[in-house]
Amino acid sequence: MTPPPGWYRDPSVPHAERWWDGTAWTEHRRAPEATAPQSATPPVPGPQGYGTPGYGAPGHEPHATVPMTPGRPTAGTASGRAPKVVALVAAGAVLLTAIVTGVIVLGKDDGGADVDTAPTLATSAPVDREPASDTPTPTDSASEPPVDDPAVVTDQLNGITLPLLDGWVRPRNLPEPDVLMTTDGTYECPADFGYCRHGKVSSRTATADDGPTPEAIAKTDIQDAADDAYDRDLVGRRPFGGVESHQVVASGPVKVSGRAGYFVRWRVTTAEGPGGYVQSLAFPSRVGTESPVILRYVFDAGEDGPPLADMDRFTRGIRSTAD
Repeated sequence: MTPPPGWYRDPSVPHAERWWDGTAWTEHRRAPEATAPQSATPPVPGPQGYGTPGYGAPGHEPHATVPMTPGRPTAGTASGRAPKVVALVAAGAVLLTAIVTGVIVLGKDDGGADVDTAPTLATSAPVDREPASDTPTPTDSASEPPVDDPAVVTDQLNGITLPLLDGWVRPRNLPEPDVLMTTDGTYECPADFGYCRHGKVSSRTATADDGPTPEAIAKTDIQDAADDAYDRDLVGRRPFGGVESHQVVASGPVKVSGRAGYFVRWRVTTAEGPGGYVQSLAFPSRVGTESPVILRYVFDAGEDGPPLADMDRFTRGIRSTAD
């Protein structure tokens, strides 16, 4: 039951073949490229041992034997060991073929020169891959850039959003800082040179000097809010001739995006024009350090001013960007 005489992979030199005479290994070796049919006549002993010059010359079909694992070929038994040996040596043949292919492919660098590197092992069987497709693979929707809601204005600094109501637009060409939105269009200011808007909404982050609670902050801020809106502008002009008086028309606690806030609303009388309404609203933010936020609403009074109910609509529509 031992393998018949023939050329097999040398167990001590895997890259060469060695002659097996049916019972033992001989000293005759050759390169694996010089192959011959298994049925070829074994080499005749000569002065240098087994081997006949020219035997296994190129042109012969590769022999049908399989590479042997290191060690002497073993015979199968009735228990089924022979099929296992055949399967193992067959797998070894495929692996060795992949190694030789890797040496041929990787043995050259970009310039065509030989590279003295060890062969890279490869798997014994190719890995199935899906064919390329021209259809792009859908990406995770979470990685796509968010699309701004046209009906919402976002205050990124304070982490809130407000609804953009009818008649209101995002600020354009305004020198005042922190303005989130204004009424659409302008008009000539009644008392001084320049152009005014009928409504503005602005925000800022409160500091420790503004007060310890939303109530204290709102009551402290309302005077500054009225002066900034109707007394003097940033360059010292008086577009409404200055503030002559004010009246508290509403104040009290209010829920803002689930947080306890406080507001104060004044009716302001000016020297020129119909005057207006000013409201300071203070509440804690839900992002970052959760510092209090101050929102100011400035609405002109009279027929051209925005509806006073918009102040309440803005407050009810405030949301945290953390939601």
